[in-house]
Amino acid sequence: MSATPLLELRGIDKSFGPVQVLRNVDFSVTAGEVTALVGDNGAGKSTLVKCISGIYSIDSGEIVFDGRPVRINSPRDAAALGIEVVYQDLALCDNLDIVQNMFLGREKRSGLVLDEPTMEQMAAETLAGLSVRTVKSLRQHVSSLSGGQRQTVAIAKAVLWNSRVVILDEPTAALGVAQTAQVLELVRRLADNGLAVVLISHNMNDVFAVSDQIAMLYLGQMVAQLRTSEVTHAQVVELITAGRSGGLGLSGDNGDGANGTGTSGADRHDTPPTATTEPGVDR
Repeated sequence: MSATPLLELRGIDKSFGPVQVLRNVDFSVTAGEVTALVGDNGAGKSTLVKCISGIYSIDSGEIVFDGRPVRINSPRDAAALGIEVVYQDLALCDNLDIVQNMFLGREKRSGLVLDEPTMEQMAAETLAGLSVRTVKSLRQHVSSLSGGQRQTVAIAKAVLWNSRVVILDEPTAALGVAQTAQVLELVRRLADNGLAVVLISHNMNDVFAVSDQIAMLYLGQMVAQLRTSEVTHAQVVELITAGRSGGLGLSGDNGDGANGTGTSGADRHDTPPTATTEPGVDR
């Protein structure tokens, strides 16, 4: 796969009133790879994802998509670029079946009526393309599905619309061992199909099992983005809890971010953060 990032964030700042939640953040995502985004509670993961998906506008910095600068001012702008987010609550309707959920708000029509055969065919092709075999019928109500099956439907819904970047927010939270393995296989399959996948997770075992890169946030700063093979479990934990691990992450004298991006491509900026960052806010 190409090492050129499909999505690149450069020097992103985001504040809410006097509280600066993201400070000079660089982040890159490559097609055909799983990039894990990790950090403690309040590190800024949710805010960063909402900036990418157009829910929040950035205060400063640059977003580059497929080699060209873009502005993402709304979720519609993100969707037009092919950026889809699967949130932890999945946003599925229990009283609708799988096809209805996958096309909710984007229904296909034939004249004045819904084009049910086309939607069912597209849903079946999408699930088959992801090698999903656990769903018995596309007309099952979501309320009858297991947690792993619900996650599968939510991911399939995201990739149905010619997506190029899929962001998964804690996809294995509250799942059992077997269902977690099923979802992680699907995450890996998305990348193998050429999509750029961002995996947000607190489970380091999941992160190391499927990711190609790990990006580590600490108090709103991207302290390092490294190839998974170049970092250990202990180093990741140190970076997200203390901001540094040996020569990686923030330097001890002035708090500047070290260039811990490895082969991921995002260069660090030289502007030093001030000491006024408030650690407990992640909107």
